[in-house]
Amino acid sequence: MACGINPNLQGKGEVYLQGEWQQDSIPMQKKLLEYSLYHIKFSCDSFYMKISSFSKVNNGPDTCMNSGHWAEYVKGTYQQRNDTLHLKGQFSNADYSLKNEGGCFRSGVYEEFFKVSKKTDSLIQFSSTSNVIPINARLVNRIVCNPKPL
Repeated sequence: MACGINPNLQGKGEVYLQGEWQQDSIPMQKKLLEYSLYHIKFSCDSFYMKISSFSKVNNGPDTCMNSGHWAEYVKGTYQQRNDTLHLKGQFSNADYSLKNEGGCFRSGVYEEFFKVSKKTDSLIQFSSTSNVIPINARLVNRIVCNPKPL
């Protein structure tokens, strides 16, 4: 196998995913002690994720927990093989700059595998391999991939 030059443009990703997807609610969320809602933007082969978490129990200092509501951010790249979507990235600040270790909540590497079920052109279900509650996300903004230089 010959060596090659890495491409100087980002990959195109999956056409059907391009855009912003929002999870508005989960079944029986009012009865759960803790849950998270997701907003995911797919742009070419990259993703940007906001995880909004809600808790009725105090698991940490209120400066972090913000009275039971907080957000975490992740950016990275994704690949799809058959019905499995692999997201790999880094926990980030709200502006998607790299988050330093420590402080409130998670930092470092984020990696997750989802089974993807396309329900309609504007509704997708992401079933995590590590969480029993699927993410039912609706399309809120369709975008077109314009690969950027790396």
